[in-house]
Amino acid sequence: MTDKYAVIGNPLSHTKSPLIHGSFAAATGQDLVYAAIEAPAGGFAAAVDAFRAEGGRGMNVTAPFKLDAFAYATERSERARLAGAVNAMRFDGERVFAENFDGVGLVNDIQRNLGFALEGRRVLMLGAGGAARGAVLPILDSGPAELVIANRTLERARALGEQFAGAAGLATVGYGDLAGERFDIVLNATSASLYGQLPPVPVEVFSPDALAYELAYGKGLTPFLRLAQGAGAKRLADGVGMLVEQAAEAFAWWRGVRPDTRSLIERLTVPLL
Repeated sequence: MTDKYAVIGNPLSHTKSPLIHGSFAAATGQDLVYAAIEAPAGGFAAAVDAFRAEGGRGMNVTAPFKLDAFAYATERSERARLAGAVNAMRFDGERVFAENFDGVGLVNDIQRNLGFALEGRRVLMLGAGGAARGAVLPILDSGPAELVIANRTLERARALGEQFAGAAGLATVGYGDLAGERFDIVLNATSASLYGQLPPVPVEVFSPDALAYELAYGKGLTPFLRLAQGAGAKRLADGVGMLVEQAAEAFAWWRGVRPDTRSLIERLTVPLL
């Protein structure tokens, strides 16, 4: 019997998830179908209930429903609990297991695909919203010398830092506190690039050998990446690898087999021009 999976979000016209998971299924010989479910605002629980009633086995969750999925779940992983958000669910009878693979996908892309070890590096993450929340624990688990979270509103950065109180090497600052600081890896986890805007980050934060990583994908040379390029950053990357890697983690969690990701990342990559 063919198993059913789906992504749920709103809007979903841009989603690559059916293509990604369809490719994974074909490559690994898994018998499944994967749909996109665009639920209305306030309609998350009803849409998931209907999907489960039809035999759905699991779902990816994207904006704006990651907090709804957190509330809907009956059992949450430590990553999901600390992030306060969920991007994948697995259904087993009345039980709803919840995970957050966003940060794992990010770390896998940086280390496996781009070849930048996080261990011992100074890492700067811009933004303290949903994208940043899921990334903190996987980054810290990779052993950076320091992870600095900078946000326009310092109180929001501090609130995120408090969730990981006691973690070695974690600091929260405002953008004005970055003057004179340099980092090996700079991650843009803000939504600024979605609107063609630039976070108010000093140009000197990029060390000469820095990796500048834009979590948004398919936007080409965003204002953030253009700033990094002008500062002489060694490597520029967007979030397409993160997208595919987090999908691979969810697929393995559901199916027990981890697909190869490299060829699909190459297929989906938009040149940074």
